[in-house]
Amino acid sequence: MNRNPHVAVVGATGAVGIEMIKTLEKRNFPAGKLTLLASTRSVGKRLKYKRETITVQELTKAALAGIDIALFSAGGSISKEFAPIAAKAGCVVIDNSSAFRMDDTVPLVVPEINAADVKWHKGIIANPNCTTAVTLMALYPLHQAFHVKRIFASSYQAVSGTGAKAIEELKRQVAQIVNGQPVTKEVYPHQIAFNVLPHVDSFLPSGYTKEEMKMQNEGRKIMHHPAFRASVTCVRVPVYRAHSVAVSAEFEKPVTPDAARDVLSKAPGLDVVDTPEKAEYPLPLYVAEKDNCQVGRIRQDCALENGLCFWVSGDQLLKGAALNAVQIAEELLK
Repeated sequence: MNRNPHVAVVGATGAVGIEMIKTLEKRNFPAGKLTLLASTRSVGKRLKYKRETITVQELTKAALAGIDIALFSAGGSISKEFAPIAAKAGCVVIDNSSAFRMDDTVPLVVPEINAADVKWHKGIIANPNCTTAVTLMALYPLHQAFHVKRIFASSYQAVSGTGAKAIEELKRQVAQIVNGQPVTKEVYPHQIAFNVLPHVDSFLPSGYTKEEMKMQNEGRKIMHHPAFRASVTCVRVPVYRAHSVAVSAEFEKPVTPDAARDVLSKAPGLDVVDTPEKAEYPLPLYVAEKDNCQVGRIRQDCALENGLCFWVSGDQLLKGAALNAVQIAEELLK
């Protein structure tokens, strides 16, 4: 890999694409050149990177020629069409969609957990689901110490997980309600302002949603733990940015809250915020725009053997998407 690679961001004008550009800059990623690609409707937009202004170009087969690393965040259908083309042309694709995550020939990577999996890529590396990534930042260190068997979890997912249009929808609805106007909806099937929707992604025949099953399926692959089980309810909440997850985890070995805090305080990319008597616990409002995830409300689970409850929050545009992708790119250069 070129030490100063030519990097492309595909889907550069979307919520995650913008964060990818910011993250490359903030982490001083040694890109020799940055190319910004998007669909025809975004062509000609100008975005700032370091001291330059870069014009967005149309994503075409030809536009991918000569790119060393491409960060894709333009949705699954675009990834399915263009990622294999880019890989064939010698580019390494880091894909933020769900298109390749469960493909056995594609590594699914959270660098703090399974960075070594980057080594066996065949041109495409998958970025995990945002809720899964945030949860595993706290769960995996505990798994290493106490070996997790199963979890029960509920997610509290920000609207930015759906994209820029959903952020606008929440803003618009809050203004409509405050001003006594009728509420209009385009993105979600119900009003999201002052409401919560137990519906993230599409429903499966089992009654779970696709998003809910990602925690188990992706968790198994990332942690190299094929017996891991996860029963999850994913909920969309009227928060702009940062996902939170309430987790009850059952382990093979006995675990105490103090032993868990000791393990979690040493975990990379994670801060322990756990002083409930001072009302200190992770909050999506305060974890927004932070690289690290936060964990708190650590306590013995009173309904499980060897059980532990905790609450984890993380910026899903960063650790759940852009930051994780750039960290994978950094691994490629090592």
